[in-house]
Amino acid sequence: MAGRLEGQVAIVTGAGRGIGRGEALLLAAEGARVIVNDLGGSPGGQGADSSPAEEVVAEIKKAGGEAIANFDSVASMEAGEKMVRQALDTWGRLDIVVNNAGILRDRMVFNMSEEEWDDVIAIHLKGHFTITKPASILFRQQRSGRLIGTGSSSGLGNMGQANYAAAKEGIAGLFRTLARDLGRYGATANYIRPAAATRLTMSPEMEQARAKSAAAGVTRQGGGLADRGPEKIAPLVVWLCTAAAANVNGQDFGVGGNSISLYSQPVPVNTITRDGGWTLDALDEVFPQTIGRGLVNPQPPQPPKA
Repeated sequence: MAGRLEGQVAIVTGAGRGIGRGEALLLAAEGARVIVNDLGGSPGGQGADSSPAEEVVAEIKKAGGEAIANFDSVASMEAGEKMVRQALDTWGRLDIVVNNAGILRDRMVFNMSEEEWDDVIAIHLKGHFTITKPASILFRQQRSGRLIGTGSSSGLGNMGQANYAAAKEGIAGLFRTLARDLGRYGATANYIRPAAATRLTMSPEMEQARAKSAAAGVTRQGGGLADRGPEKIAPLVVWLCTAAAANVNGQDFGVGGNSISLYSQPVPVNTITRDGGWTLDALDEVFPQTIGRGLVNPQPPQPPKA
């Protein structure tokens, strides 16, 4: 049944390539009018190029849809506000925001610069806030709206990606909170952890990092992506924007290839209590036999290289 989003308006950030492109195309195919945002920078965030966003807009129009381009960086509050205004000025409404823009600056934490940390946090985590803030004001007023965040399984821990992992798990916490802040007003906020072959995940740097991890006996999150096209992410994202998903809120989904997973929400798995509180001696005695039983160090110490 096509036309599930007929008459609605969507903004998709980072929509010039990969996952965002697939999301923008499917939103348009379902009747949504789409603002295609993409700075057009490199995987590391350098430079700018208007052609990726323009090409997606042209593709949507060729298929009979409506779309306009936006070339701003999501790291700016002004850019987020501008995109919301652009939707209102062009089509008089906004119903959907899909946050997808991202960059990589992978480095082991002991080699990571402040700039590499700040740039990744700015694009991923702050970049979700810059457009969510103005959109949430509108969604609250109109008592409807859909927010989609893009997290990553790397947020569960990935060697050499401290900045990226921190940003992505920050998005998870942000969207669990957005679901509570906006749910009473009829808006929903869900986030995905996509696994797809894109220019970020299949870059030479990422391939090198996976090889290093494998040599160290460490399995990196997001492996085995070669057979997972980015277009396979879009159906879940677009479905979450439809009326059928009106009661799906604050949820954490993994999606890639032919599979969709629902992640559990963090909850305590075991608890110990002691009258009068804990001492170091008491923890020495009790911890290993209770909540410490079976714990595994994900990266145990290794002997120095010769």
